[in-house]
Amino acid sequence: MSLSTAIFLGLAAGFAGFVDAMVGGGGLIQLPALLIGISDKPLPLILGTNKIPSFLGTSSSGIAYFRKVRPNLHVATSMAIPAFIGSVLGARLAASFPKDLFRPIIVILLICVALYTWKKPHLGMDENLRFTPTIRLLLVALFGLSIGFYDGIFGPGTGTFLVFILVGVIGYAFLKASATAKLVNMATNFGAILSFQFTGHIWWRLGLLMAIANIAGSLLGARLAIRGGSPLVRKVFLAVTTLLIAKVGYDWLSQR
Repeated sequence: MSLSTAIFLGLAAGFAGFVDAMVGGGGLIQLPALLIGISDKPLPLILGTNKIPSFLGTSSSGIAYFRKVRPNLHVATSMAIPAFIGSVLGARLAASFPKDLFRPIIVILLICVALYTWKKPHLGMDENLRFTPTIRLLLVALFGLSIGFYDGIFGPGTGTFLVFILVGVIGYAFLKASATAKLVNMATNFGAILSFQFTGHIWWRLGLLMAIANIAGSLLGARLAIRGGSPLVRKVFLAVTTLLIAKVGYDWLSQR
């Protein structure tokens, strides 16, 4: 790999970490960069390598959030464990599952997420928890399993979906939802790493190089999110969701 490619991937990982720390969606930047930078490598190796900076960057921002925001660990654990299981299962199928089946579904879901958030300007500004504690834990477990499976098999937008479920369905404020989503996303990334490592589909040296940049971007993004609070996180959430719609939609249309 050339020096210019390494610099390109490092910059992409840093920016991905910055965006992902605030609202998720770092895969919108990092995964396409890898697909361009090491296009001669097999797809499972690219997907597996992508999980290394994602996991370490998400872990660093998760620690930063935990010190300031203190997410509900009971909810985070109830969502993270099924998400971990789903991610392992999804990663095992990543090499054989046709990704094109996901793209139109993801575009429609993202459009619904963006419109719902945009039409409700007060959504996620304050915490307004819904359902009984038991039903709440059951819901986050089910959503965690399904989103974890999606993250293992495909990935882009995982953090965005986690944040939206915690805000739009459960009733968290955006900042606390983002902090909780980081803990869940750590579990999905770790599950995928275990699965990809088992099949030998991780380029560790490249993954760790990108992780340094991703961690730096993640810490900066987490600090900015904590300082700006839920209003800033909501704005970034809408911007990233719009970009995800454009990116996944373009990929889908270009394959037709």
